[in-house]
Amino acid sequence: MVEFTLPPNSRIQPGKAHKAPAGAKRVKVFKIYRYDPDSGANPRLDTFEIDLDDCGPMVLDALLKIKNEIDSTLTFRRSCREGICGSCAMNIDGSNTLSCLKPIEDIKGDVKIYPLPHMPVVKDLIPDLSIPYAQLTSIKPWLQSETPPPPDGERLQSPEDRAKLDGMWECILCFCCQTSCPSYWWNGDARYLGPAVLMAAARWIDDSRDEYAGERLDALNDPFKLYRCHTIMNCTKTCPKGLNPAKAIGDIKAKLVERLL
Repeated sequence: MVEFTLPPNSRIQPGKAHKAPAGAKRVKVFKIYRYDPDSGANPRLDTFEIDLDDCGPMVLDALLKIKNEIDSTLTFRRSCREGICGSCAMNIDGSNTLSCLKPIEDIKGDVKIYPLPHMPVVKDLIPDLSIPYAQLTSIKPWLQSETPPPPDGERLQSPEDRAKLDGMWECILCFCCQTSCPSYWWNGDARYLGPAVLMAAARWIDDSRDEYAGERLDALNDPFKLYRCHTIMNCTKTCPKGLNPAKAIGDIKAKLVERLL
């Protein structure tokens, strides 16, 4: 029988427990992943009992309450609190999502919170997203054109051409889809670009104002960058904005096939 073991310092240990205030009637238990690489200690799972009558409705509200009132060392990213910036992406109740958009009442039982999977952990709930951002830079996510812009206005496109970008431009680069993709996990050498980056590429390929669609397709016509996608659909299922990265990837593949016909 094959036996697999984890490195000793990757095994999660029981952590600290913080009880709810006396008299609290609506108590919810939050179990939160804690890890400080500078300490040399193993990751741990801390438990916080939160009085929901003294807390906002979203998971991010509970995290802020914990940091402000119970444990100031808890570390996580957050900014807009409105599902726009993508900063507070994390794994909540087994799914990647935005903590500012996740209602506490939607979670049955204890609320278990971990950083986005597959990424190295900077501290606690903060993943190191250096690789996804480097991959995003590699697809040149900006308008490229040889034609100079009008001297007295902006580059125009028809409403029909503009509508082709719907379902892609709304991506906030939270990387919930990227880190939920088994193909992205399996190809740890970063050669597979992943659903978030490929959808960003599709957005510029479909932009009528961009004149480098051919070059963009040439750059993606690679067995690793694009074709490691196996349409598992985790990306579409987990997107907190309701987008469909799998469809965008399929559209890129279709365009490459069309060029051969």
